[in-house]
Amino acid sequence: MKYLSILGSTGSIGCNTLNIVEMFPERFAVKALAAKSNVPLLAKQIGQFHPEIAVVFDEQRALELKHILPANAGVEILYGDEGYRAAAIHSSVDIIVTAVVGAAGLMPTLAAIDAGKDIALANKETLVMAGEIVMKQAEEKGIKILPVDSEHSAIFQCFAGQRKADLDKILLTASGGPFLNKPGNEFTDIKPEHALKHPTWQMGQKITIDSATLMNKGLEVIEAKWLFSVSQEEIEVVVHPQSIVHSMVSYKDGSVIAQLGIPDMKGAIAYALSWPERLPLKQPIPDFANMKGLTFQKPDMEKFPCLALAFEACDVGGTLPAVLNAANEVAVYAFLNHRISFTDIPNIIKTAMDRHNIVKHPEISDILEADHRVRSDIEKELF
Repeated sequence: MKYLSILGSTGSIGCNTLNIVEMFPERFAVKALAAKSNVPLLAKQIGQFHPEIAVVFDEQRALELKHILPANAGVEILYGDEGYRAAAIHSSVDIIVTAVVGAAGLMPTLAAIDAGKDIALANKETLVMAGEIVMKQAEEKGIKILPVDSEHSAIFQCFAGQRKADLDKILLTASGGPFLNKPGNEFTDIKPEHALKHPTWQMGQKITIDSATLMNKGLEVIEAKWLFSVSQEEIEVVVHPQSIVHSMVSYKDGSVIAQLGIPDMKGAIAYALSWPERLPLKQPIPDFANMKGLTFQKPDMEKFPCLALAFEACDVGGTLPAVLNAANEVAVYAFLNHRISFTDIPNIIKTAMDRHNIVKHPEISDILEADHRVRSDIEKELF
């Protein structure tokens, strides 16, 4: 039996993880659930999976959760940073599924690593902000960080049985999002409801907007650099609209190994939880015989400047990726709340990056300070 703590249990990844727990009750059990604000769904999850602790964002939501749950629910309700930390370091947990959105995932993940917990990593921002620090700490503690992102899971699988010395390049695939074929001069008319209609994946709002701007792929480039210990030059982004090839790895003899599957996150989540085994998910395979084709193209970085900005941040390093991430988070939520236009997103990010004084070899305190300052500055300018 493997005991789980799920940070971000009410989001897309968290719900899919719980679906897998439900499918394999003899293999997995839940000790801790943490969410932000979806109290009704968290209450349902508690009733079904009976964790020992449950965490929400603040005291008000903790009171709401206590009011909904029966008196004999048998769960300790916590909130805030200390609550998330408690869920991350729970003594009887074997693996932490970090599925929270954004920078909020960094400190719980570091706490879990320090407590000796393996990580099923869906929160890419953890490595974007502090990849060098996180991976070094995991190595020192002998902790496994297993990727949950479909692309990084695919790369992880393509590396299986291969020698790192034979690597030529990681080919990170991107769907291109809903605006792949939309002319760039029409982007000013894009509204949140348009950007939230992803053509192939069902995801949360923030990551769906990141996919529309291609920032999601930029963040994944930075994540891949640290997760697989490669240089930026060894990573290439390839647009693949059908989302069947989840990513590829080429080797120095010209061979390319690809991982394929339907666009569904359960496979990547299950592989992270059960590695090196594969669970009998009974997922359908792609209908190859009736496919019209699998196509690939280069990303247009002029039309999608967020991807270019992410490559820049990856190349410069230091605190700049944390600035990129913070500015993007604030801009995306401002767009979702109709406070800025779609084309304002990259402009806000670029401005934040241009005026930032980079700390080249940061400590965690430097990263958190940069993150806080950027958010504060942008919020002041937007109001």
